[in-house]
Amino acid sequence: MRSVLPFVRAVAVGLMFSFALTTGALAMDRPDSWITMKTKLALMTTEGVDTWELNVDTVNGVVTLHGKVATDAAKQKAESVAQGIEGVKSVKDLLQVVPKPQRDAVDKTDDVVKDDVKKAFDADPVVKDSGISVASVNKGVVLLSGSAKTLDAHLRAVEVARKVAGVHRVSSEVTVEGTN
Repeated sequence: MRSVLPFVRAVAVGLMFSFALTTGALAMDRPDSWITMKTKLALMTTEGVDTWELNVDTVNGVVTLHGKVATDAAKQKAESVAQGIEGVKSVKDLLQVVPKPQRDAVDKTDDVVKDDVKKAFDADPVVKDSGISVASVNKGVVLLSGSAKTLDAHLRAVEVARKVAGVHRVSSEVTVEGTN
């Protein structure tokens, strides 16, 4: 009996180690759609990464970035941000560096921009009852807050806010129920 005990202990330790590795690996696996949305959100709300015509595709954890950025620094930062998303295995950066298109200068006060973003949220069926609100606007930077029911609603709110005239950037403190 005594000679069997070390063997049983070794098998038990091995099984525990194997279980820990397996559960850790499962915790890191995220669906491609989740990775895509988290990457888009991160890119659209990161200072210094101003993208337009942004597309993010994810296949088996490999993220491909398409779109345009104004500088090489923005391109490098976008790739770094994407690489930092949980579940991303690698990043293919196909972003093009081109001069930023001239946006019509809009001279609106922050209060007017805030009201316009709120109106845009009320007009969008996905965002309207999402639990997301405009916390503040400072020099055209919109800060979103609240607790969204879905990651899709959070992404949609950022997209809607970015399209409002007078918005220079969107920042977000929104939490999504049931996700990190």
